[in-house]
Amino acid sequence: MKLFYQKHFFALFIVLFFSHTINSQNRKIITFNDGWKFQKGNQKNATSISFDDSKWQNVSVPHDWAIYGPFDKEIDKQNVAIIQNGEEIPTEKTGRTGSLPHIGEAWYRTKFDISENDLSKNFTLLFEGAMSEPEVFLNGKKVGEWKYGYSYFYFDISKAILKGNNTLAVKLTNKEFASRWYPGAGLYRNVRLIIKNQEHISQWGTFIITPFVTDSLAKINIKTSINSNRGFVKTTIYDAAGIEITSQESKNLFGNEFEQNIPLKNPKLWSPEQPYLYTAKTQYFINNQLSDETTTRFGIRKIEYNREKGFVLNNKITKFKGVCLHHDLGPLGTAINKAALKRQMLLLKDMGVNAIRSSHNMPSFEQLELADELGFLFLAESFDEWKKPKVENGYNRFFDDYAEKDIVNLVRATRNHPSIVMWSSGNEVPDQWGTEGVKRAKWLQDIFHREDPTRPVTVGMDQVKAVMESGFGAIMDIPGLNYRVHLYEEAFEKFPQGFILGSETASTVSSRGVYKFPVEKGSMKQYDDFQSSSYDLEYCSWSNLPEDDFILQDDKPWVIGEFVWTGFDYLGEPTPYDEKWPSRSSYFGMIDLAGIPKDRYYLYRSRWNTKDETLHILPHWNWKGREGEKTPVFVYTNYESAELFVNGKSQGIQKKIKNGNPQVRYRLIWNDVVYEPGTLKVIAFDKNGKPTAEKEIKTAEKPHQIILEADRTKLTADGDDISFVTVSVVDRNGVFCPTATNQLQFEVSGKGTYRAACNGDATSLELFHLPTMKLFSGKLVVLVKTTKEAGKIALKVSGKGLKTGKLELESFKEK
Repeated sequence: MKLFYQKHFFALFIVLFFSHTINSQNRKIITFNDGWKFQKGNQKNATSISFDDSKWQNVSVPHDWAIYGPFDKEIDKQNVAIIQNGEEIPTEKTGRTGSLPHIGEAWYRTKFDISENDLSKNFTLLFEGAMSEPEVFLNGKKVGEWKYGYSYFYFDISKAILKGNNTLAVKLTNKEFASRWYPGAGLYRNVRLIIKNQEHISQWGTFIITPFVTDSLAKINIKTSINSNRGFVKTTIYDAAGIEITSQESKNLFGNEFEQNIPLKNPKLWSPEQPYLYTAKTQYFINNQLSDETTTRFGIRKIEYNREKGFVLNNKITKFKGVCLHHDLGPLGTAINKAALKRQMLLLKDMGVNAIRSSHNMPSFEQLELADELGFLFLAESFDEWKKPKVENGYNRFFDDYAEKDIVNLVRATRNHPSIVMWSSGNEVPDQWGTEGVKRAKWLQDIFHREDPTRPVTVGMDQVKAVMESGFGAIMDIPGLNYRVHLYEEAFEKFPQGFILGSETASTVSSRGVYKFPVEKGSMKQYDDFQSSSYDLEYCSWSNLPEDDFILQDDKPWVIGEFVWTGFDYLGEPTPYDEKWPSRSSYFGMIDLAGIPKDRYYLYRSRWNTKDETLHILPHWNWKGREGEKTPVFVYTNYESAELFVNGKSQGIQKKIKNGNPQVRYRLIWNDVVYEPGTLKVIAFDKNGKPTAEKEIKTAEKPHQIILEADRTKLTADGDDISFVTVSVVDRNGVFCPTATNQLQFEVSGKGTYRAACNGDATSLELFHLPTMKLFSGKLVVLVKTTKEAGKIALKVSGKGLKTGKLELESFKEK
């Protein structure tokens, strides 16, 4: 189906699917997880089959070699002016890329066996992410190389395969001044060997859309590319319970592509609220013999973008309640882990998030699978840099030779995910100025359209004046503005599309559980402890407070949604402390690096989660030394009014007020509360003025006992599953101690191992993988990982002068 355009109008209708291949009798997929050898540094002759790697480190892949530290301010220290932040004079940036040792060369080696029966088959080696500039060798021969560390890529290695033992070696090179955040290091995503017959379905060769959808009928269009010119395909469709619905054969071969149109009666549509997934099995036959087979889970849905309604999903106007996410997983670094990703996304789901932007790189396959399963709209981004550099050794070095190849791989690998509703070809690229940038934007957008004519393309544009004048913004399918809320009205008037997307918003900064006085709005505020206030009134020089975006979402129907910077804190970019040490991770997140929600989480939850009650009080009520002083109290709630009490004494009723101060439109604020130890209580009222919910927090005594709470106690014994255990300290009465900073020790026994810990403190230099860490604002998180043996797992957390916390988990083999 072609995209169609009219003046001041852009519309798109499409249903898309997501592809996941499994093993069959004619196709084997071997995932190379265990059995790797790793060594950092230049290793001569490491490509050789006879090379002795016995003294190298044994690792499993996915693997991030740099996350183990140590933190060091000298690592990748950059003397730069960050133009995107409005800086003009270069200054020393110490924590910009996380201050972890990711610079340099490293090698991975593994061995695998190929039987004589398989020797005549086709072998494809697939890398889902390798940081960075990978060079790949098989049995001493170079079989390929790539450049972009975020790209998926593959090579046909059939000619280099040997019968029996084969040796795979991978060289990676991370240059300094190559990133604006922590990029990670290593084979941080999966490596797979795909073995299939010589005549087969092409890699990422299935493309499924539905050009027609009603409540009673969907037309499923399936294109299947093969590497041959004969045979036929058969596609069978199953419902979510695995029951066959329909099947169809096709012998119509156009070039190297079969095309099928399959009717599906009474389709169940995919949406964030009901992410229903079907399954399609595509079989390729030659002379009536099965030659290849792939299996595809898919979801049916229809999307439309137009000037009258904005974004429409399944005939329903939908605003993007989105967050931007970097690719690191906090204490795990960039090494992909599905349990960690799922925990992230469940926290976002509880907050009411319905959309995710992969920032500023290509998402992992696992993240897209979870988006399909859990119900998230997805903005899949490609590049942070085009031809003009942001950093000396960034993607600008590869743009001419690799941009098209990287986009082709991104689209073909992921275009069948129902979650993806738009592509992004770039973020805040310096190419926004001038005619050459307009030409590049058009060229990249045309590649996306060629590979996938069913979705629109955006760019995160921060130079709004420039793109209005040059025509850059006018040619984009979807004009995405990064910040610049004061220019929304002007952009709406000048751009022809009829709507605006907040492709990146807010950049509010805060540290979990840290509150600063006096309580006032401020840009780029700094304090001696290198923390930011969790009163959520501090932001960056280029950005704004959440309410500025809320007002645009609520009052301007042509603003189709926002993607907040960011859902989670991430390693690197410690604004506003880019020039301070120690600061090595961001403050932007609604959720901290450990995965513990900050206060701001509840501000967005009160607005986005329309099903569940939100009633959240801040600050904490432990302020020894502030007795008698004014200590403002904020309440984030989806109720319109509430009454506050201090030790039973009313502080009055506050209501949200639409006109006037933007903060009181979305927050309940008591500015004149005088602190006294005891109980802070809030009672919320329904629309009729009747008390309907209450919440209280109390002043804690000294820390007494460690409390453990796991996100899951039943795990899979696969060696990869992780339980995230939140550790907190309470006093003798069970009251949480919000200022506790005790040093704790962790011990795991049984059929599990200690994996890492994180406290969410952007200034902490404690290493994640060591079994000890300080509490930050009374909490931290311990990661317990399963082994491949099922059984009981015990976690013990201890600290001097504290009652030890104990927790039992259990792992099971998958049935």
